[in-house]
Amino acid sequence: MYRLAHLSDIHLGPMPDLTLRELASKRVTGWINWQRNRRRVMFGDTLITLLDDLKAEAPDHVAVTGDLVNLATRIEIAAARLWLQKLGRPHDVSVVPGNHDAYVLGAFAKSCRAWSAYVTGDAHRPLAFPTFPYARYREEVAIYGVSTAEATAPFFATGTFGRRQALDLAQMLRSGRDMGYFRVVLIHHPPISGAASWHKRLIGKQYFSKVIRDVGAELVLHGHTHLDTLHWLHGPDGHVPVVGVPSASQSPGGEKPASRYNLFEISGGPGAWELVQRERGARVEAPGIDWIRERQLLSNGTAVNATPRKDARPAREPA
Repeated sequence: MYRLAHLSDIHLGPMPDLTLRELASKRVTGWINWQRNRRRVMFGDTLITLLDDLKAEAPDHVAVTGDLVNLATRIEIAAARLWLQKLGRPHDVSVVPGNHDAYVLGAFAKSCRAWSAYVTGDAHRPLAFPTFPYARYREEVAIYGVSTAEATAPFFATGTFGRRQALDLAQMLRSGRDMGYFRVVLIHHPPISGAASWHKRLIGKQYFSKVIRDVGAELVLHGHTHLDTLHWLHGPDGHVPVVGVPSASQSPGGEKPASRYNLFEISGGPGAWELVQRERGARVEAPGIDWIRERQLLSNGTAVNATPRKDARPAREPA
């Protein structure tokens, strides 16, 4: 059995002091949002407690689906690199960037260079500038990372998945299928219509849906919404689970679900995969981290209780 942990939307705090030059950009709106809202619910011991619990569970691999930082300043990007080093070796941790990691023009390249060992596939040198999608192979699991991160105008948090990534991802997924791997795709923005508001949506999700429909995958993991969600996309051999996770830094008692990570247990083999999702996180009624929910997503290679609508937009399950 292979155990894959999934966390997202770290939003490392506290916010560093910003220069006037840094504030003379979209960052000023993000700084105001941090001071008014996120500082109160996303800074403290919550993330530390969650990570201590994750390490105690000792997963085989950890997937981080973006938004490691808030405004993608130089200090934040460097701090995130140190945080990743504490989280685990590059061989054991796979990362894809989020919109906050590409907050302003130039930030995406700086983030990817700083975290290159964690956002680089097996076939590329870690010191080379990372390209997406990438592919990593770990025992019976293949991990594919795509990037939807891009700098946007103030008050927008959209992402883009284009034709080039779609073609490359399809080729990688096809190769992984032929080699008998359990295929996991990491993406920051949810590739589901209606999963995020219009100004935070994924542009090009039709390309992603087509890739999954034509070539398939066993699991898609995303962040961005700070919600615990389960959607399904149509694949060539059945439905593919698309799972979101709350922010790893969210304190209990807020509007969004509290800090959580997913722990996926993968067993079986090609055509007969078994996939169980176990959620661990913070609760309002008690301190510390505890089990939140358990559900089987795949049994003998078949989706369990998959009820996608025609537009592949199932309603979010209650927390």
